[in-house]
Amino acid sequence: MTSLREKVGRMLLVGFEGLRAPDYILEWLAEGRIGGIILFARNVDTPAQLAELVRSLQAAAKHPPLISIDQEGGIVARLREGFSESPGAMALGAADSEALAEQVAAALGAELHALGINFNLAPVVDIGHDSSNPVISTRTFGAEAARVSRLAVAQVRGFQSAGVGACAKHFPGHGNTPTDSHVSLPVVRGALDFLWETDLVPFRAVVEAGIASVMISHVKFEALDPDYPSTLSPAIITGLLREEIGFEGLIVTDCMEMQAITQNYGAGESAVLAALAGVDAMFFSHTRENQEAAFNALLQAAESGRLSMAQIDAAHAHLDAFTRRFPAAEPADLSVIRQPDHLRVCRAAAEAGTVLYTVGEGVLPLRPDRQRVALIEFASYLETAALDRTGLTGLSTLLDAQAPELLHIALNPADLKPSAIEQARQMARDADVTVVATRSAHLISQQRELAQELLDLARKSVLLCLRNPYDIEALTGADAILCTCGDGIPSLQAAIDALLGRFTPSGRLPVPVRHAL
Repeated sequence: MTSLREKVGRMLLVGFEGLRAPDYILEWLAEGRIGGIILFARNVDTPAQLAELVRSLQAAAKHPPLISIDQEGGIVARLREGFSESPGAMALGAADSEALAEQVAAALGAELHALGINFNLAPVVDIGHDSSNPVISTRTFGAEAARVSRLAVAQVRGFQSAGVGACAKHFPGHGNTPTDSHVSLPVVRGALDFLWETDLVPFRAVVEAGIASVMISHVKFEALDPDYPSTLSPAIITGLLREEIGFEGLIVTDCMEMQAITQNYGAGESAVLAALAGVDAMFFSHTRENQEAAFNALLQAAESGRLSMAQIDAAHAHLDAFTRRFPAAEPADLSVIRQPDHLRVCRAAAEAGTVLYTVGEGVLPLRPDRQRVALIEFASYLETAALDRTGLTGLSTLLDAQAPELLHIALNPADLKPSAIEQARQMARDADVTVVATRSAHLISQQRELAQELLDLARKSVLLCLRNPYDIEALTGADAILCTCGDGIPSLQAAIDALLGRFTPSGRLPVPVRHAL
């Protein structure tokens, strides 16, 4: 018989630092004091190491655990080097192929299942309403509810056919706010007609398709609940998701240590409010102190009667149903990882999701063996450590191997040194063709201003949008514009192949942009 402490503990999904589980995590699993784990890049080195970590978690657990991870593809992927990388949602939206979306998810799902991971916090089904949204970015399939619905359902089929439960996020929609809930609480005011006409459509579609889980956002919709953000709102979780939409699966929160919650509630009280609202399990991804506070508060609320046994038992039943449907299998044959078919479908999806937005005569393909070509890249914030250490980014590593004649410089967005800026200016002046590779310059004024200066200096120029295609709206004067809708390795390779004329991009942007030329 499961004790009250265990039932309450199973409602907590926690994270930790390091490549091995700390003793306290193994002890909590053995006691039934937590229901599972969320893994991040900080927990990952090699497939073999990760498989051994997962084995240790499974072996310790008193109850079947949820072993979860964010493996969306594109900019949010915890498994990169040594695993199959895929393009993200916006590239799949540009390709607009349900078959490719499903095949990519099936490939990622097969690798997760082989590692013993049974819960993937994907797909993102938010609508790409707002070009200034800093958190959704290229994680959306697009701006049209029908396209997002079709591709999200395809990805759910792919993940779940591989034995991994999928999770639609971020209910009831995180695409219509310019605020990042990691930093502060987003608030949506005014009429919410758009919610029913757009944002809720993909959630309804994936629920009808049998998705295992839905994640609640930390966005406050004042017309739905003037008091609480969605994560803590009975009106949104029980009223809208459970009763109106009819979802019967597992409901989880976004991380409860994001500042949208921590700035307004303590860890313990937020956990209790989420449970009272109808959440089944909540993520405390980082801090042992907050994890302990959440457990103690939930237990106290249960013992005092504030949190009813009916609510606790309902959460317990949903957790049981999930783990029966998607058991955390012991890590199996790791030869599945980076299987040639997985790499092939990810590369095909990246190519299909590459968009040649405009091209002038005589600009593409590049001929670095016959002309002076310079590529000036604004590096990813994810790559700054590697850039400082080696001077190389993922893109420059690929270029050095495939087009060594092409001159290249990567600018560190966290530290734009005057000497590097001057070198980039000189390269743009001297080159026959200059490629300026941006990453969300429309949101970053320093990057936008320098990118515009480089385009103005160039004799002929290509704007390569490696993240949001909205850079098209912010920058003028490029002779050609190429968008990859994401900058994972397959998308970077597709960019090189398109620039060098190895294929002709056929993707179409799934979000509206206004050409600034």
